[in-house]
Parts: sequence; C-alpha cells; structure tokens
Amino acid sequence: MPVIAVVDYDMGNLHSACKGLQKAGATTKVTDLAADIEQADAVVLPGVGAFDPAIQHLRSRNLEQPIKQAIASGKPFLGICLGLQILFEASEEGTEPGLGIVPGTVRRFRREPSITIPHMGWNQLEFTQPDCTLWQHLSGNPRVYFVHSYYVDPVDPMIRAATTTHGSQTVTAAIAYNNVVAVQFHPEKSSTTGLQILSNFVAQVKSYCHDRTLVTKA
Repeated sequence: MPVIAVVDYDMGNLHSACKGLQKAGATTKVTDLAADIEQADAVVLPGVGAFDPAIQHLRSRNLEQPIKQAIASGKPFLGICLGLQILFEASEEGTEPGLGIVPGTVRRFRREPSITIPHMGWNQLEFTQPDCTLWQHLSGNPRVYFVHSYYVDPVDPMIRAATTTHGSQTVTAAIAYNNVVAVQFHPEKSSTTGLQILSNFVAQVKSYCHDRTLVTKA
C-alpha cells in the first residue's frame, strides 16, 4: 500500500483529504517533516485560506525545498485548492512570492453583476486534457465543489487539465504536467466524483511504485 505524505502547514482541515485517500487504498501520513516527504511514495499539498499566510507557514517550517525536491524527483504530486495556488509565482491576493514551481500568477475574479465572489458551490468541469489520469472513469463533464475568490493563470495554457466557468469568466480548474496534478476544487467535498478523482491519483501512485520497483530490480 503506497504511503502518501499530506503536508501539514496549518492551512486547513486535513482529515477529509486523508479520509478520501485512505478510502482509495493509500496510507496517509500527515507531516511537516522533510524526511517524511522525501521517504513517501507521493505528496499531497492541500490548503484553504489566504496566499501569504500559507507561504509564510511553509517557509517557517522549511518545507519549500522538500516540496520542490519531491516534485523534481518525479514522484506523484497532488495540490488541492490553496495547494494549487501556492505552486505559482505570485498572487494578486498578497505580496509574498509563491513557490514558483509553475510559471504564472494567481488572479482575482472580476466583479460582475450576476456572480458572487467567492465562487462557492458546485460547478461543471470542462476537460482540456481529456486523457489526464485524474479524469479516468468520469463521465461527461462532472460537477465538483469550489470555494475560491482567486484562480490560477498559468503562462503555459497547455498545462491546463480542466476549466470551469463563473459568470462570463472561464478559468483554470486543474493543471497537469509530468508528475504534477493540482486542482482548484475540493475533491474531498465532491461526493462520488471527488472520490473517483482521489482514487485515480492513488492508482497513479501505485503505478509509479510498481514501475520504480521494476527499475530497482533491473
């Protein structure tokens, strides 16, 4: 059973994400230790709240480099909500530099008469990478649960794995490239669709572990 390090930096309740990953067949380890992140088979970076405190908490725990090293190592990585946003270079929400792993900026929704900010509740995904591992066994354009006032705007549009539309604004709902996947919505709050997405990530981790074992034996 793969071990997934769930990074704890005091930005949100980690219980729901852990429960979903465990239900999908993984062992989770909630941690703020670099050694645990290094030893884990995969890493999940969840988070709710504001950009600047999140970055400050990560850096105060010396977690920036372990996260970057985990991604560079090729092990599967999943960011959730704020855990997606802090991968970027900067945010209109604050002044702190982000982790800079993904080129781009986090932007605030434009105000429109017909929409509420934050974008809160169920909304539809439009897949821009239909073959992304996260979307396996999902039918059509499923609905998932969002709570956010800011959205990521990657420099490279090709890393967008899904979008969603709020008012007249179509924004990035997920990114995927190499071993990194990250979502703006909350899979742990998205019922059976969210559980399937977490199961797909766990399946990716199991495949990674299997391939790594084969290489080690060779």
